[in-house]
Amino acid sequence: MPDLLILHYTGMASAQAACRWLCTETSGVSCHYLVDEAGAVTQMVDEDQRAWHAGVSSWEGDSDVNSRSIGIEIHNPGPEGGYPDFPQAQMAAVEALARDIVERHHIAPRHVLAHSDVAPGRKIDPGEKFDWKGLAAAGVGLWVQAPDTADRPALGPGDAGEDVRDLQTGLARFGYGIATSGAYDDQTAIVVMALQRHFRPRLVDGIADGETRAVLARLLDRCGKGHESA
Repeated sequence: MPDLLILHYTGMASAQAACRWLCTETSGVSCHYLVDEAGAVTQMVDEDQRAWHAGVSSWEGDSDVNSRSIGIEIHNPGPEGGYPDFPQAQMAAVEALARDIVERHHIAPRHVLAHSDVAPGRKIDPGEKFDWKGLAAAGVGLWVQAPDTADRPALGPGDAGEDVRDLQTGLARFGYGIATSGAYDDQTAIVVMALQRHFRPRLVDGIADGETRAVLARLLDRCGKGHESA
């Protein structure tokens, strides 16, 4: 039974090209659904079958994300194609499809994720233009309001100590694959960018500023995991 829903963008010039690629055996990739820019939904793989959409990935310490997830590819060419906004008709179709999936499979809001969440650094889709806030308002996924003020100090590359370790621990408790070394290394910056891309998209820079840390703390509280300081 799948307990994760992973959202992607196609990163290709057209939905038709993405469909052909996903149907090509030598591509080595597949997904359960494809949503084109007009909102048309094509089922590519039965939900009870494993699709290879997440690739090398991990969540909550599990490196076999493909076996526990349903993947939706949303047509958008991504940064290499100018990264256009996701059209309203497309988002409405994604919302309806995703809501149906999470309701039938009882997928928790915290388990509706971006490809960039489960493969930080390797993938950035569906990216900071994707309307995660609107999706959550439609009943799919998790969203928290960033605080007006955040009194936690910023952390970034070169920092080390208990504050950094607490940040890493919070990210790991939420589900990200990260070591709790206490040193703000490249991997920590990459994971912070993944968090920002999904939950604080106005600025994706890999710096755990006060707002980013406060958003993480609120996410942990919403998931019942808020025992560690972010």
